[in-house]
Amino acid sequence: MPLTPSLLVVLLSVAFGAPAAAQEPFGLGRPATPEEIRDVDTTVGPEGKELPPGSGTATEGAVVFATRGCGRCHGPNLVEGPGPVLVGEELTGVSYYPVSYWPFAPLIFDYVRRAMPYNQAGILSDDEAYALAALLLHRNGIIAEDDVMDANSLPRVVMPNRDRYTEPPADWKPGRPRPWAGHR
Repeated sequence: MPLTPSLLVVLLSVAFGAPAAAQEPFGLGRPATPEEIRDVDTTVGPEGKELPPGSGTATEGAVVFATRGCGRCHGPNLVEGPGPVLVGEELTGVSYYPVSYWPFAPLIFDYVRRAMPYNQAGILSDDEAYALAALLLHRNGIIAEDDVMDANSLPRVVMPNRDRYTEPPADWKPGRPRPWAGHR
């Protein structure tokens, strides 16, 4: 078979592209360690039993917010920008689930740690995620600025929407509306 330009492109992409892609995130040709799996496969539930060690305050969260560039999406006051509004109770076209609508505070920590910053999800340390959760809770009037959020205190935060939350119906399927979660 002659080496055509198309075949050369395919061969080069297999030789150089596939191995590089296969190396992420654990490396080529080796199984992930239990620690590596735990780091990417831990979901924090509503009770917060899975919360890791660490802590943070709203004051520390303001520093993380500024240094990690969170204002690019959420604005300097957490209400401007192209990303969701993080302060307030209004359901808007930009923010379908404001922080005050979340029924359990540990879920805020989990989302922040797992999905933020949007362009580099998962780079925040546990302390940074606790601090950002504290900032969000404080700016929404739920905790005081100097309250320390950690694995013990975060699950005890009573969210304004907690009483509106009920378990999903047994027949609920992904993609269907979630009226039980307190969202209008």
